[in-house]
Amino acid sequence: MNAPWLEHYDPGVPKSIGTYPNKTLVDYVAEASPDKTAVVFKGRKITFGEIDRASDALAHSLKAIGVKEGDRVALMLPNSPHFVIAEMAVWKLGAMIAPQSLLYTDRELQDSLNASAPETAVVLTPFYDKLKNIQAQTSIRRVIATNIKEYLPGVLRVLFTLVKEKKEGHRITLREGDSWMQSLIEEGRSGGLQPAGGRKSAATPDMPAVVLMSGGTTGTPKGVVSEHRSLIQAGTQLTAWLKEALQGPDASIMLPLPLFHTYGCSGVQSLALMNAIPLILVPSPRDLDDVVKTIQRDKPALFCGVPTLFNALLNHREVIAGKVDFRSIRACFSGAAALLAETKKRFEELTGGRIVEGYSLSEATMACFVNPYRGANKIGSVGMPVSDVFARIVDGDDATKELATGEVGEVLIHAPQLMRGYWNNPAETANMLRTAPDGKQWLYTGDLGYLDEDGYLFLVDRKKDLIKTSGYQVWPREIEEVIAAHPAVAEVGVAGLPDARKGEAITAWIVPRPGETIDTDELRAFCKEKLAPYKVPSNFEMRTELPKTMVGKVLRRVLVAEAKAKAGA
Repeated sequence: MNAPWLEHYDPGVPKSIGTYPNKTLVDYVAEASPDKTAVVFKGRKITFGEIDRASDALAHSLKAIGVKEGDRVALMLPNSPHFVIAEMAVWKLGAMIAPQSLLYTDRELQDSLNASAPETAVVLTPFYDKLKNIQAQTSIRRVIATNIKEYLPGVLRVLFTLVKEKKEGHRITLREGDSWMQSLIEEGRSGGLQPAGGRKSAATPDMPAVVLMSGGTTGTPKGVVSEHRSLIQAGTQLTAWLKEALQGPDASIMLPLPLFHTYGCSGVQSLALMNAIPLILVPSPRDLDDVVKTIQRDKPALFCGVPTLFNALLNHREVIAGKVDFRSIRACFSGAAALLAETKKRFEELTGGRIVEGYSLSEATMACFVNPYRGANKIGSVGMPVSDVFARIVDGDDATKELATGEVGEVLIHAPQLMRGYWNNPAETANMLRTAPDGKQWLYTGDLGYLDEDGYLFLVDRKKDLIKTSGYQVWPREIEEVIAAHPAVAEVGVAGLPDARKGEAITAWIVPRPGETIDTDELRAFCKEKLAPYKVPSNFEMRTELPKTMVGKVLRRVLVAEAKAKAGA
């Protein structure tokens, strides 16, 4: 199989890992030095021993109330020690976690829960009523609530209880039959944990570990099932790739992105736990003041973000004023959405920290393509396949036709850590995972891109986001790259709207930088200098913000839906 990227790996990165560790993340937590810091949360350090003991106790109590091997347990939790302890407890019983987005509406939450059918849910108190509102329409029978203050440092916990707990909806009254997570931990401490067979953990590498929600190529909610083995394979690949950035006693990883997403859950968390490196957790990337404060206080070596977060940091008042010290950061990892060249350039110039961009999907268990840490980072590329990952580009209309270097087509991935499949959805699984004549299984991503002569992948866009205007095919990202380079633009989203004459009219939604006013005629002239006439947007709309997912992807479909609703009003 042709693999030109192998010649461009950084020194020391293996072309193949060989044999992967036959372990689970539960094993790594249990084997780590018990006094070593596992998680840092709001300045409080929680050790591997604390995580292991608390999850032992919780697992004992969960088993007592009926959680068993093969069950799914929904986690409605932010980035916090609660998440790590709950998932370890679930895994120790041989069950799966089904993390849920905290931004879901009632309908979205109901659809997501029905896609994986969990019977137990662990929920942070502000989201308790949302879950209870729809519980009757789901498979949830057991609800366990937990309060964010349980793992806050002492002084902050007192202040939170006095000032924020009631005001921000954290203080609740449990309904009959529901439980407190902390009470279950305390009750389980005296019981110990001995699953069947005498092993401390029932989890084995080939068992399913996590069900993460994905729209796949169709946009409908589906549960992506990944095995424990896949988490270890992803963590091993990332360890080999980023080894230099994670060396030394001061190494740490900051994660402001949600653990309910494959980026955080499968990739960053595996990387941290497998290497016994402190994982600095930030509950919400939208709280920029907290992100900045955490960087200043905890001094991460590796900062994990998404393009909109890097962009937001660039426009933060303290960053603009030069008051934020980024010197601890050796590398920044960017994923989950396309990184615009202008954002990368500005952030690296401001901070001195190199942004290493990667690409994967929930279905491929993070991360399949990464730019080299030391080698060339080609502008616009999401990197090259990591060890043991292979890529092909095929014709979007004829998947049997493999395309040549530089030709745009659908991206296919072959990797050891591909998903087991979609939960109880064999038809969609067969559509995404297909076996080639050579016996290898390939993931059909639905993303369009091309490989250059060195094996770097350049994404063009999603197949479903393609704009067809005046007989031409136009990729939104190309236009977004151009508009983002305008000095007054902070954020941009581009999509096509129905148009009687053109078929689709290209529309750009723009957020100006603080204090800037954008003249649309001047911006149109700016685009005409860099784009063919048919690619220049017909419409520009200025906004104060753009709709985004929890991990920072601009929701083009929401922009289109809002515009259609407005036009029909």
